[in-house]
Amino acid sequence: MERCRMVFSGSGGQGVITAAIILAEAAVLHEGLEAVQSQAYGAEARGGATRSDVVISDATINFPKVIQPNVLVCLTQASYNKFSPIIRPGGMLITDSRYVTIQKKVDARQFELPMHRSVMDKIGKPIVLNICMLGAVLRLTDLVRAESVMNVLKRRIPSGFLQINQQALDLGMELAGEHGV
Repeated sequence: MERCRMVFSGSGGQGVITAAIILAEAAVLHEGLEAVQSQAYGAEARGGATRSDVVISDATINFPKVIQPNVLVCLTQASYNKFSPIIRPGGMLITDSRYVTIQKKVDARQFELPMHRSVMDKIGKPIVLNICMLGAVLRLTDLVRAESVMNVLKRRIPSGFLQINQQALDLGMELAGEHGV
């Protein structure tokens, strides 16, 4: 497996950091891979900028910070404006079409997915947008199995919320399938 360096970005309250933690745990605990996750966020509890780096590999990871991500996810315009220049040439850019308008082409495969709209139309609760995004990442990267993510969620969240998280994960995978893979 080639090392995959990812940056998930958005604003506080969107669950960007939680999604990154879930992905890293799924890779380590259920896929037998190495993973590191780090995060940075603004001073505001909600609404400030957030960034979470995830590195997944089958070999030892010596540096946890992502300089040029293979995969960049931007859930807000501000995060797109700030981070789109750092994507690795030939990488992958995933954006939410409601919140992000692509202003310039970058040397990357670009996926503009209607994640927020789809979550609201089909599930009705924006709290699972991050899991929908994670489903899209899973489908587009094929790094970790959906079952591994669900196993992590079973340990982390109350059982009453598992069904909507499963729906959101499936929805993200479906959206990615409809828009390119």
